[in-house]
Amino acid sequence: MSQAPLPRAAAPPGQPAADQDAPRGWRRLTPAGWVIAAATALALGLRLLQIGSPGHLLGITGYDDGVYLGAALRLVHGVLPYRNFVLVQPPGVVLAMTPVAALAKWTGTQLAMAVARILTACAGAAAVPLAGRLVRHRGLLALVITCGLLAVFPDAVAASVTVLQEPWLVLCCLAGAVAVFDGDHLTSSQKRLVWGGVAFGLAGAVKVWAVFPVIVIAVLLARRPRQAAGYLAGAAAGFLVPVLPFAALSPRIFVRGVIVAQLVRGDDARIPVWTRLASLTGVDGLSPVSNQTVLIASIAIPVLIAAAYLGGWLVTHQPPPVLDTFALVTAVLVVAAFMWPADFYYHYTDFLVPFLALCVALPVARLAAAWPRPAWGGSPLRIALGLAVVLVAAMTVSQAIHEATARASLNPAAAIDKVIPPGACVLTDQVSFTIAADRFFSDRPGCPQVVDGLGTDLALSGGKNGVDGAGQVPAVRAVWSQALRAAQYVLLSSQLDSTEARRIAWTPSLRAYFFQHFRLVRGVGVPPNLYQRAGPASAGPASG
Repeated sequence: MSQAPLPRAAAPPGQPAADQDAPRGWRRLTPAGWVIAAATALALGLRLLQIGSPGHLLGITGYDDGVYLGAALRLVHGVLPYRNFVLVQPPGVVLAMTPVAALAKWTGTQLAMAVARILTACAGAAAVPLAGRLVRHRGLLALVITCGLLAVFPDAVAASVTVLQEPWLVLCCLAGAVAVFDGDHLTSSQKRLVWGGVAFGLAGAVKVWAVFPVIVIAVLLARRPRQAAGYLAGAAAGFLVPVLPFAALSPRIFVRGVIVAQLVRGDDARIPVWTRLASLTGVDGLSPVSNQTVLIASIAIPVLIAAAYLGGWLVTHQPPPVLDTFALVTAVLVVAAFMWPADFYYHYTDFLVPFLALCVALPVARLAAAWPRPAWGGSPLRIALGLAVVLVAAMTVSQAIHEATARASLNPAAAIDKVIPPGACVLTDQVSFTIAADRFFSDRPGCPQVVDGLGTDLALSGGKNGVDGAGQVPAVRAVWSQALRAAQYVLLSSQLDSTEARRIAWTPSLRAYFFQHFRLVRGVGVPPNLYQRAGPASAGPASG
């Protein structure tokens, strides 16, 4: 005797039944499924569009991507980070890149970088369905805002088109949030809390910023000590399993680079507050950007969020759900952390975007769903949904125009290939150049293994760079003296008197040795700032 099917649970009052009475299966997506699928496709499309811009896939797009892939390339050849060369970040992204680095044995390092960039773009786009899974119980409006902002936010897109930490950090954090939250509240399942903790721990192994959501969730679990202990145990395991083997082999350098140098690092100039706010609010995706526009956005966004939280509380007569509180507190902590240090880079914003999107989407959707229907019969929820779609569409058009008009990336591979023979020992202040030209590896004994010149200065000098005093530290002088003594070629990313020269701690003795033993390579098609040793290697500059 067959049983009658159980009735579906009714949607919460005032909440659109986004997933109700809709056929399941890949052929017939629910409205929520269509939103998530469309936003994910949009996110991946924008990222691949930028990767496909002239020179980007195989060219030079920045400094950090060379560090992370370079460290992975060293690792698969048995050269260990922290022990054999300095790295100032946890090993999470390096481990994620090891399969790509292993592939480089057959494809070469240039194609390996292309694969790594595509994988990172996929990781950035994969954050969209995870965020959608986190908020889909709150209806289509929350989905459109959350998934839309993650898909098109300017610096979130920019951070996902080469090998950077933030896309992988966001992916792990959202996976942890999906595990620990059951709807609007923290799950009662110990197993899910432990696995959520593991995901957050892995995020910490990518970048220590994951400590912010970890702490917020731990505080929210404070009244459930047993479950909090399981969650924190999972977080500790997720962090220590990938990190401990490296830290144990060289604990002093690991602590000095990953912890101490990051806490006390300075810079030759503090990044202006307007630059930070333009990135954090998404205004830097506009052209032109004025301080007035940045100021308006910096005021309007917090006011909107505060009004939505307060309005939802007043209309529903209930405080914000735990999920809303988690998003708001984490976002505030992240913004505070980004405003404090001297340095700031555009890709930092990618870590804020999911929490910012949740801060906007959740209270706005809650307020719109609970707002009384006006006498003229309009639906506040549908009006808000229409506005959200228009906003995401406008940001999409702006981002597409920005990508279509972007400058071509530098690709020095052919020029370097003509001048530097395979297997030569090349010292560079930006290893993405040698990776792009398949000149990263050397068969010359004693060739320096440096992959992060700036990080080497920071870690060995206690947070200083080549401009503000790293060269005064004997350990820093010794590294660069030994490296220069062994090098056959020196490839600089910029002129010695430029701001980028801070990556190598140039001292008077180091400069004297350099100009005495190296000559600038000249000729048609030769990359600028390429120097070749004039004669055999000799005793290096004084390092003491």
